[in-house]
Amino acid sequence: MTLRFYDTASAEVRDFVPLVPGKVSLYYCGATVQGMPHVGHIRSAIAFDQLTRWLQYRGFRVTAVRNVTDIDDKILAKSAASFGPDFEDEPGALRNEEWWALAYRYEQEFLKAYDTLGVSRPTYEPRATGHIPEMHALIQQLIDRGHAYPALDDSGDVYFDVRSWAKYGSLTRQKLDDMQGAPDADPRGKRDPRDFALWKGYKDGEPTTASWSSPWGAGRPGWHLECSAMVTKYLGTEFDIHGGGLDLRFPHHENEMAQSQAAGHGFANFWMHNGMVTYAGEKMSKSIGNTVSPTEMLEIAPPRVVRYYLGQAQYRSVLDYQPTSLQEAAAAVERIDGFLSRASRVLPDPGPDASAGSVPEAFGVAMDDDLNVPQALAVLHETVRAGNTALTDGDLDAAGQALASVTAMLDVLGLNATATPAADEQANTALGVLVEAQLEARAHARAAKDWAASDAIRDTLAAAGVVVEDGPDGASWSLKRG
Repeated sequence: MTLRFYDTASAEVRDFVPLVPGKVSLYYCGATVQGMPHVGHIRSAIAFDQLTRWLQYRGFRVTAVRNVTDIDDKILAKSAASFGPDFEDEPGALRNEEWWALAYRYEQEFLKAYDTLGVSRPTYEPRATGHIPEMHALIQQLIDRGHAYPALDDSGDVYFDVRSWAKYGSLTRQKLDDMQGAPDADPRGKRDPRDFALWKGYKDGEPTTASWSSPWGAGRPGWHLECSAMVTKYLGTEFDIHGGGLDLRFPHHENEMAQSQAAGHGFANFWMHNGMVTYAGEKMSKSIGNTVSPTEMLEIAPPRVVRYYLGQAQYRSVLDYQPTSLQEAAAAVERIDGFLSRASRVLPDPGPDASAGSVPEAFGVAMDDDLNVPQALAVLHETVRAGNTALTDGDLDAAGQALASVTAMLDVLGLNATATPAADEQANTALGVLVEAQLEARAHARAAKDWAASDAIRDTLAAAGVVVEDGPDGASWSLKRG
């Protein structure tokens, strides 16, 4: 077994060897909770959930950290707008909503979306506002080492001195003199317009609840600083993998790496970035009107279908959404579920103490190779086809092996239908009893050559979304999906 992942910092696929044998430390950027989750957020969460599940399958103990940015300029601006004439009556928006209440409300929306789509909870999910002392300590460390300075205009801001760190730009392979400062950044008090804020001094008009006392005056942390402080607290000064969306490479991750390494930290051994989601080949944009949200997707298709779609591409590639994308994903999930349903009725129940199956070797090779999910899915569907053939041929041993392998692959991909709430299991059991009774009545009608009654039962089941297939071993059924 050789795990290999693409490392953004070195721009190559490298063998993955954890810093501590048998353990993996993973940090990936979560949400800035200033609005509803968009499809890019969820794709990133699913990609790193797949990574976590695969590492666990390979026997590693994974400590996963996903942060919540619950204080930033956009959160404050949106809260302020709710108190004024610019209030937008968007779904769920509240008038006169304090910034911390707004952030918490949207944090819950993210958690609901993650849970609905089967994204496992991380080991830790720290909020930025809960780690102000750690941020102060890191700022002071950078000042002491000559890499940060209080603003020259006594505003209370503290900046990272990019020219003090010769490696600045190495993550994205840029030269400092070719960079431009952020277009909306205030250059006052900076030595260089590209210096970035570690601490933002309190400004008139901002809520006092959004500022904390510090050695440099009241204020709040800069975005980039938050992640460096939190990852160090939970994973140490050096850890295995830092992940996030491709759009975070610059400036966020570039600045994170610079400030942490300038503080003397080894920081991330691997940088892994997932690709973007486009709409019919174009970048999604609210102004163009070509966006699709996770909520809209879930109105079209069940959660497992949405997860299948969002997780089907290799994580580094662009995932392009088309109007037919969810229909195609639904058809793929339906083929899998058709086999699971058919096999569960024919094969003996292995019981709760049965050992879990293992994934096929080809599936493992694909996942070890930088999480090649498309190739892994090809193995999954080939195993489903082989299992159906075995059932048709009456080869129950081969069918049982296929069922165990399919179940193991679905577990790794977070697509196992058996991971449903108890109420759903009860409903499925009740449905199975009712359908089997109808199929038994249909079998009696067919034996009596009462074709009208047989067809009527089949039509009734079809109208209820139950697909009946006749085979040499009798009728089998599955639910129509999508």
